Amino acid sequence: MENRNQQFIIIGENIHTTRVVVRKGKLVTTAPEGSEAVRYTAADGSTRYLAIPDYIKRTKDYDEGSVKHVKIAVLEAMAGQEPSAAEGLEYIRALVNRQVKAGADFLDLNVDEISLRLQDQIEAIRWLVRTVEAMSPVPLSVDSSNMEIIEAGLDACEGRAGRPLLNSASLERVEALEFAKSKNLPVIVTAAGQKGMPEDDEQRVVNASRMVDAALASGIALPDIFVDALVFPISVDSRFGNHCLDAIRRIRQKYGPEIHITGGLSNVSFGLPCRRLLNDAWVNLSLAAGADCGIVDPVATDVRRIMSIDNQNAQYRLAEDVLLGRDRNCKNFLRAYRKGELQAAPAG
Repeated sequence: MENRNQQFIIIGENIHTTRVVVRKGKLVTTAPEGSEAVRYTAADGSTRYLAIPDYIKRTKDYDEGSVKHVKIAVLEAMAGQEPSAAEGLEYIRALVNRQVKAGADFLDLNVDEISLRLQDQIEAIRWLVRTVEAMSPVPLSVDSSNMEIIEAGLDACEGRAGRPLLNSASLERVEALEFAKSKNLPVIVTAAGQKGMPEDDEQRVVNASRMVDAALASGIALPDIFVDALVFPISVDSRFGNHCLDAIRRIRQKYGPEIHITGGLSNVSFGLPCRRLLNDAWVNLSLAAGADCGIVDPVATDVRRIMSIDNQNAQYRLAEDVLLGRDRNCKNFLRAYRKGELQAAPAG
């Protein structure tokens, strides 16, 4: 997606087995045949229903009010028992279609919560890569907390729509850089430390620089490196926004225009109401700091729409104050929300 005079790269994040819909929300309903199901719009525009299997209804997540809809679709499609297998496949196709139409440049795949067994996860990522690659006109990104799963997924990828992206390498698994180099892949490197998350912008820059320098030393070109500056929820600590933005500025200044800077941009609003308002403001702040990529839901995060919104109105300024640490503990923002002065925007 074009952003001013440069390309803003969108890594669509929605084909993750972590994704949930709320049982009492508008998407979980009763299908025409009477079963509890997730209602969705198929790629051809028709309304369809992904039935919620009994084994999902026996899970703790379901008891607590959440339905892992992507997990259902993958498991049902892989099982091959009709008609649920075909419905699972159509659900995945709908996810692909929706993100591509919204401007995704990569589709990020993650199966970590498909099972607790590594072999099940490896089997699932191989299946999902082959399945989505056959549907998608844009390249894939393979994401996991386990390097064996990443390698299995990338080994299964043919690169039909372009080179896939390795998500991600870190100081905890520097060996991922050698794998990326051996496959000639672009790679996301994170600003995480060897033993935990960074506490401020300085630690982010130090950690990220070690990874970027290691990637360059291994022969990976600067334009093939994406730095995840690590976006943390502003509701936890009012300093988190500035830590990330300052790190983005410093990394951009240090490595110049060719490197890519990204992050899970919607993480910033976790735990707060009016998430879309906060996410919109955060995208603009991140772009201004030097980010040129986001791991986002491209349907909710339309960069062209975000860049055209009025950043001088009272709601937007309240959001900026939260993100820049000027509204400690989000007091003014939450007060305005309780008074009904903020738009009840959907989560981004």
